[in-house]
This record gives sequence, C-alpha cells and structure tokens, in this order.
Amino acid sequence: MDALYIATSEELFAFCERAKTSHILAVDTEFLREKTYFPKLCLVQVSTGSEIAAIDPLLIDDLTPLKELLENPEIVKILHACSQDLEVLLEKMDCACAPVFDTQVAAAFLGMRQQVSYAGLVENFANVKLAKAESLTDWSKRPLDKEQLVYAEDDVRYLPAIYNQMVEKLIKLDRLSWLKPEMDQHTNIDQYRRDPYQAYLRLKRSGSLTRRQLAIAREVCAWREEIAAKRDVPRKWVLSDELIIEICRRVPTTSDRLRKIRGTEQISQGGVVHLLDAIKRGQKTPAGQCPKIEHHAHPSAGSEGVVELMYALIRIVSEKEGIASPLIANKDDLTDLLLDKDDARLKTGWRYQLVGKQLVGLLNGEVGLTVKNGRVELL
Repeated sequence: MDALYIATSEELFAFCERAKTSHILAVDTEFLREKTYFPKLCLVQVSTGSEIAAIDPLLIDDLTPLKELLENPEIVKILHACSQDLEVLLEKMDCACAPVFDTQVAAAFLGMRQQVSYAGLVENFANVKLAKAESLTDWSKRPLDKEQLVYAEDDVRYLPAIYNQMVEKLIKLDRLSWLKPEMDQHTNIDQYRRDPYQAYLRLKRSGSLTRRQLAIAREVCAWREEIAAKRDVPRKWVLSDELIIEICRRVPTTSDRLRKIRGTEQISQGGVVHLLDAIKRGQKTPAGQCPKIEHHAHPSAGSEGVVELMYALIRIVSEKEGIASPLIANKDDLTDLLLDKDDARLKTGWRYQLVGKQLVGLLNGEVGLTVKNGRVELL
C-alpha cells in the first residue's frame, strides 16, 4: 500500500481529491495534551485501503480539504476507540467527523471484550503483532523519522480490511442494524463540545456534595475552565478536583479562610478574588436552579439476589451469542428493568430482542436457571 507524508497544502489537496472517491476512510490522530488544556494535534493518519497518508497539521496552515473529507456524508470514517480522536478533530479543526464506524464497539458485537485494544484487534483479524517502540514519542518534534511514520501509519493500515471483515460478519449474524444506535451514542459530537458550566459533571467525588454545594462546584469549575483555557494548562494545574470538593464543603467567604485550605497557596491574590466571587455566585443560586446529579436507584437488599440471577442469564446469552456482556447490560440497566422503569434500555431495541424478553420471563417466574455439568443453563 502506498504511504505518503503530506506536509504542504498542495499535497493535501491532491490527496483529498483522490480520497473523496473512496467510500471508506480509516482515521487516527497523534496529539499531545499532558501539559496543555487544549490538545495539540500533531499528525492525522488516514487510509482509503489503497493509499495511506500521514498529514502534518503542524506544517499545513489550511486543513480545509481534510475537514471536508472527514465530514463527507458519503464516506464512512473508520476509527478505533473514537472518542479522543473525535474530540481533538472538533477542537482543532471544528470538524464534526461523520458517519463513523468504531471498530472497538463493533468488536464487542463479535465476541471480543468490550474495550479490546487496537493491537489486539489487528492480531485477531490480520494476524499481525504491532510494534510498541514509538508509543511514548513526542509527536510535536520535527522532523519525523521513517520509524515514527511507519508506526503512525500502522494505526490505519489494517482498519479498512478489518472493517470489511467486520461488516461481513455482522451482516451474517444480522447485527449490523444493532450497531447504529451504539455508534450514534459514541459519536454524538455534542458531548465533545466544551461547555464550562457542564465541567462540574466530570468532577471526581461530586456525588458526595449537596445541591447547594454542587451549585458552588458548578461556578468554581467554570472559573477553572476559563483560567485553564486562557493559560492553556491542564485543569489540575489551576485547581485540583480534591481541592474543589474541599472548597465546596467549607465554603470560605474571605481570603484568609480560603488560604487556610491546604493547596490554595498556589493561587495568586487576583485568582483568590475571582475564586471567592465564583463561590458567592454559587451561594446565591436560587434553590430551584441548584444542580442535581441523578443517581440510579439501587435494588433493595432482598433484590440483590434477583439482580445476580439476571446477571447469570446475561452471561449465558453473552457466551451463546458471542456478544460482550458489558455491552448488553450493566447493573444500572438490570436495576431499571427490575424496577420496571419506562426508559429501561433492556425494554427496547436489540437488547430486548436478544435478552430483555427472557429477563422479563425470569422476573415473572416463566424462565428458570439450572446447573448442568457444572454450568449454569436456562431451563
């Protein structure tokens, strides 16, 4: 397969003109974000199945042809574990990459574990063991040598053939239609757009806070996002999650009280003023507008055994049908069905057809489990 290193606008335009006639495009990215707030896109690798290109966004000012290619609705973009790549492409290129086929999600429908690695996928489908020598490469340094480029190109080299094999198997199993709602959930671009006032939802241990404390956390986290973005540094360099939780619990209203919390010495005096303002805004939030993090209902102590039985049935179906059990249902899904919630995922779609009906039968006493030859089986 031909492989190109594209470092000029002319080369990029010529490649994209050729690639837009393809119906598939494998995509991967190399980026850095350990010391920055915004990810630094260093390389974009793409493959049509007959041609591979390593595109250098650090040397090309106008990536419009690539953006148009990635947004072309007639071309299926093939990625593995797509979330970080989609986030980076949106942030750096304002690119809503679609439609997307995530091989990690598809693998779970074909009997592989739910979060199988790309190396594991390639070994399984292509019988190739990938090298790991460049896994800690600083992709921002130029020039890139031949070994680095080959390593990067390998991340898309095998995806077109794997995609074709996966689609063929999914069609044979009549599961291709099952994949779309899962892909839509994973590739919904809105979840990757940055909203400072939603940042508190990612705050560790926020479930321990009251609604009033959550209102403070929302304002403090939004302030942290603003400062981190302005300085282009990681959030934790501004204020750690642990420190935010402690601030929300103590609710300091003066500089002296804030400074008594260990870890605040790194905040400038000007930063302290703005942080105290954020705390006050959280305190003044009307009660009805204080956020509430939804928690899934837990089954009663007496129902725990029922959930375990439901798990056992899930595992039987998972093994028989060759679908990763975590993809079928998690504990919250089982609890929602047990509590007969209207929006229970196991009541609709492929999950209901695959196992939901049997679970309902189990709960109604119409389906049973037994042990035969040391294995749990359906009666």
